[in-house]
Amino acid sequence: MSGCTSSGSAENGRPRWRVAEVLRQHGPALLARGGLSTQQRKALRDAQRCRTAALGGHIDACSACGHQRPSYNSCRNRHCPSCQGQRQQRWVQARMERVLPVRHFHVVFTVPAQLRGLWRCNPERLHALLFEAARVTLTTLAKQRLGAVLGVTAVLHTWTRELHYHPHLHCVVTAGGLDLRRKRWVPTHPRYLFPVALLGKLFRGVLLRRLEAAFANGELRCVGRAAGLADPEAKDRLLRQLRRIKWVVYAKQPFAGAEQVFRYLGRYTHRVAISDRRLLAVGAESICIATRNGGSAQMTPAQFVARLLLHVLPRGLHKIRHFGLYAPTHASRGLPLATRLLAPRTDGDAAAEHPGEQPRNDQDAQQRATPEPPASCERCGSATVRLPVPRLAPARVRGPPRSGVR
Repeated sequence: MSGCTSSGSAENGRPRWRVAEVLRQHGPALLARGGLSTQQRKALRDAQRCRTAALGGHIDACSACGHQRPSYNSCRNRHCPSCQGQRQQRWVQARMERVLPVRHFHVVFTVPAQLRGLWRCNPERLHALLFEAARVTLTTLAKQRLGAVLGVTAVLHTWTRELHYHPHLHCVVTAGGLDLRRKRWVPTHPRYLFPVALLGKLFRGVLLRRLEAAFANGELRCVGRAAGLADPEAKDRLLRQLRRIKWVVYAKQPFAGAEQVFRYLGRYTHRVAISDRRLLAVGAESICIATRNGGSAQMTPAQFVARLLLHVLPRGLHKIRHFGLYAPTHASRGLPLATRLLAPRTDGDAAAEHPGEQPRNDQDAQQRATPEPPASCERCGSATVRLPVPRLAPARVRGPPRSGVR
């Protein structure tokens, strides 16, 4: 289904509908039906309870006018649409302290549609193979064409704008690398990283070889939509078909600067399948969401919740990984060496340039030691008193009121 009649999705700059409210209303029916994994049940329950009295919190009460403003605790589940903003900001800041001062390319590796059924049955194993195939593809071409080691940060996504299952990796890649002899920085071509056709061909070969090995070792489950692949002949036909088709690898031109790179990537790292602002209309029988280029898609509430749960990752699976110079193994030697080669300067030069600047660790410690000023009343401006809100039983879950509580 597609298309919807509603166009207003915000009131006073705030979303008119919220994903958490949809999950609280329609999630219990899906839980009662069964068939969900442990992680899916946990993600659904956490999102339903997030920022409600069920998790406790506090009330800022004004002693002058009596106005009260509740603030409830978040669930901190990585799949919750309400919990990722602060994590994203912290992640971006941490990466900015380690990013190399060079241009970066944005490369996207996509899994062919023919493999998505198998992927849904084996997400933990096949997501790992996807990361590995992207890493081998980029590092191999870097050694062959540049004789260098790149810096790569990869982020896993599993959805389309319509919330369908679509595994792919967003990779931010340095426009060059550290020479294998660790003597100099080797830049790439100013307009492209590597030929896109070559990227796609190598990526296809690497992933298919690992996929064949996983089949041969009995590491993959063939159930549900992938049940037919339990037949060796069907599996061999699929692999032959995949060798013939063109695999999609998308590469954009380089970003203007390092800061732009990770602020852009930060929008991907902690994003979940949908945000509140993409809800265009929510009714008892249908939900309409915004898609690309001003389009929309319509589905039932049950379909909406089920599609969201498709994108819950297995426990312990890291959706953000770093390779090459950005890998932890290069944090103490390769990355600092590349930084010095790109911008040679001594610590004395830096101190002379900023004589009054405190070291970052000292600044952070000072900020932590500074007490937070008391909140002020949003109505009269007087100081407020913070009162705890105890956790409620799950049956009494409710979200905070839109305009505060008297």
